[in-house]
Amino acid sequence: MKNFREVLMKNVFLLAALTSIIAVALICIFLFANGIPAMSKIGVFRFLLGKDWSPGNEPATYGIFPMILGSIYVTVGALIIGAPIGVLTAVFMAKFCPKKIHKILKPAVGLLAGIPSVVYGFFGLVIIVPFVRNVFGGNGSSMLTASILLGIMILPTIIEVSESAIRAVPDSYYEGALSLGASRERSIFFATLPAAKSGIMASIVLGIGRAIGETMAVIMVAGNQARMPVGLLKGIRTLTANIVIEMGYAADLHRGALIATAVVLFVFILIINFIFSMITRRKI
Repeated sequence: MKNFREVLMKNVFLLAALTSIIAVALICIFLFANGIPAMSKIGVFRFLLGKDWSPGNEPATYGIFPMILGSIYVTVGALIIGAPIGVLTAVFMAKFCPKKIHKILKPAVGLLAGIPSVVYGFFGLVIIVPFVRNVFGGNGSSMLTASILLGIMILPTIIEVSESAIRAVPDSYYEGALSLGASRERSIFFATLPAAKSGIMASIVLGIGRAIGETMAVIMVAGNQARMPVGLLKGIRTLTANIVIEMGYAADLHRGALIATAVVLFVFILIINFIFSMITRRKI
């Protein structure tokens, strides 16, 4: 009976693993089977480097370079805002935070991760857009607004993974630095953090994946203008927003171009996951 249960559970686990692999394979097949022909028909370089996206014009043009830049710019902006705050918060929670406060702060960070994207988007629309409009100018729906909002959204990922990496560093690193005469802060920032850099970098890479794949919140605050980015206070459109906004009424080559856009985004995510795998394989 015991052997039967072991074999049964082994097959259940195998089936679960195969289901995940098959799901990923089917997604890849669907994307590439529908996206690559459209990309070939448009022209790979014209599609990837074209600066004009006008599917309703005659002749229609499908250039996603503005959306590629828009995705990259808001992701970099989110990292500039979110990465330092997230890492410093992780340092505070791992090394400075009193236990009573940590019991409150830890669930709060987890709650921040569980808030739906549309709620973040509504918060950005009601709070961040007017703030940017009143302080920096413009209409508020801009690259800067999207970067601020995404910077907030990636905080839970960076904080949780970075804190775990910092806590995984042996106390001997910290204590050794103290015994050599370093202050508490120098011991943490020059002994503990360098030892945890692999985990911290992994948290930042995961934050990049969250930022570049975000859709709903970006649609609500970025302005959604399919043009080349011209400034922090101007509207942009990202790859994900381009797909969601137009997929509902797209047909024929237009639909294929949107699926090809998803292929480009999928490749971006694969590159990010590859970088994450390389980082996590390194020893702390």
